[in-house]
Amino acid sequence: MEYILKAHMPGLVARVVVAVGDKVEEGQELAVINCMKTEMICQTAKAGTVKEILVAEWDEMDIDSPMIILEV
Repeated sequence: MEYILKAHMPGLVARVVVAVGDKVEEGQELAVINCMKTEMICQTAKAGTVKEILVAEWDEMDIDSPMIILEV
């Protein structure tokens, strides 16, 4: 089963803090979005393994844009 982390706000991807193959726990920070000089942490709602990273630093995000896919 897959879980897709989606952007919860518009902005630019400031950084991605995981890599493909990393094991992550529920609530762990996966990426950070910068919006109007404010950094917002994007956390996973499920534990799993990072399957695919769909974004890179400075990519522009809209609300609900897919960012990271986990295998759960």
